[in-house]
Amino acid sequence: MNIYCILPPHSVKFFLYLFLSPLALLSYSSPPRSCPCSMDTSIRAKSCICHMCGAHLNRLHSCLSCVFFGCFTKKHIHEHAKNKRHNLAIDLLYGGIYCFVCQDYIYDKDMEQIAKEEQRKAWKLQGVGEKYSTWEPTKRELELLRHNPKRRKITTNCTIGLRGLINLGNTCFMNCIVQALTHTPLLRDFFLSDRHKCEMQSNSCLVCEMSQLFQEFYSGHRSPHIPFRLLHLVWTHARHLAGYEQQDAHEFLIAALDVLHRHCKGDDNGKKANNPNNCNCIIDQIFTGGLQSDVTCQVCHGVSTTIDPFWDISLDLPGSSTPFWPLSPGGDGSTLNGESHLSGATTLTDCLRRFTRPEHLGSSAKIKCSGCHSYQESTKQLTMKKLPIVACFHLKRFEHSAKLRRKIPTYVSFPLELDMTPFMASSKESRMNGQYQQSVDVFNNDNKYSLFAVVNHQGTLESGHYTTFIRQHKDQWFKCDDAVITKASIKDVLDSEGYLLFYHKQFLEYE
Repeated sequence: MNIYCILPPHSVKFFLYLFLSPLALLSYSSPPRSCPCSMDTSIRAKSCICHMCGAHLNRLHSCLSCVFFGCFTKKHIHEHAKNKRHNLAIDLLYGGIYCFVCQDYIYDKDMEQIAKEEQRKAWKLQGVGEKYSTWEPTKRELELLRHNPKRRKITTNCTIGLRGLINLGNTCFMNCIVQALTHTPLLRDFFLSDRHKCEMQSNSCLVCEMSQLFQEFYSGHRSPHIPFRLLHLVWTHARHLAGYEQQDAHEFLIAALDVLHRHCKGDDNGKKANNPNNCNCIIDQIFTGGLQSDVTCQVCHGVSTTIDPFWDISLDLPGSSTPFWPLSPGGDGSTLNGESHLSGATTLTDCLRRFTRPEHLGSSAKIKCSGCHSYQESTKQLTMKKLPIVACFHLKRFEHSAKLRRKIPTYVSFPLELDMTPFMASSKESRMNGQYQQSVDVFNNDNKYSLFAVVNHQGTLESGHYTTFIRQHKDQWFKCDDAVITKASIKDVLDSEGYLLFYHKQFLEYE
């Protein structure tokens, strides 16, 4: 800093007072003729004009050595500084100190402190009270920060958010889904931030009850919670689930999402929808994806495409009697060795490959082709047009038919991390010689997911019990068995049978 930048603090104090307190300018009657620090004289508000051209604008600056206001744009303050050798001026709009020797705005810690003190006084003078200002630690506080550098954070052994649920009579199907939903990160953040604006009676709103449930889970209490109000509301809005009979957890999940979706439609505030079913409520933002169906005519090869929203993906398992015929390598629609497409599928990825493989609809399911204008045989292929933030995979373990009712116990391995890129519509997969050829970027992270909850079913179709594995923190897993919660290993999770698998996107897209 140039030697001319140094000035008496009392002079700075006076002019900063004028700058920071417009009312101060109104309280003076005439320009002072002595030292600016003498408060027995006053300045009229009209004095805040350029003393050369009389303009109010043009970035007025005030001399810090005498009472002079000049235009910075028209260089009137520069002429004054040159003639009077007064080398410092303050910008009356922004408060910056300008040095005419340095030809630049300068910063001085003492000036900044004086400005803050006078600003507080100006607020009090105007009767607006002290406004928000940034926190500046004292020497004592700085010392404490140096000796205590660690911030308080949730430790890896923290159990907040873990809470058992009382079984109210064959309600394990509900408890396991509640555990999965309360540990869905974005859903948790939504409810704990109190963003739901209820437009119906709170005693009949499932979203309000879920909000209360999240508060209970993350309150720090460890005693099991009794979800009687939640059960009552589910029975009220999903009559097919009413009663104390054993129900399907997957069916409860879809019913719960549907009711939550209907009850929180008012929370989108008219925002433009960003998902296939034109809804921007929190449920659709998190759980809704778009499934693309391409039907190809076998005669003209015309393609008809439709996109439907989905909340979950149901996958057939090995051992299922459900027929699903893939195209043969020759493309004539015959089966491979006469076997079902499911033979040999033992992983989640295998099931997804078969889910997205072209299917020959056969002569009994001809579709009218818009190109041929007649009914023709066709093939159908499902792919993912849009992936949800939370992808839920339903392994179809319960088989219901006219002749057969059974549970399929086939073990299907599933990964901790899943890449959905090969199953996207943009991947343009083609099946050649029994192999998939992909035109995808293997380094694309947009479609990668991490496992955070697994719902399991033990027992038979007629009698069984549901439990849930949930992930706490980064790699801590717990088993939720109604009111009992125990720690679990990753091996316990991956070795489990798996009925509903919940995956969360690793990277989120922001609009």
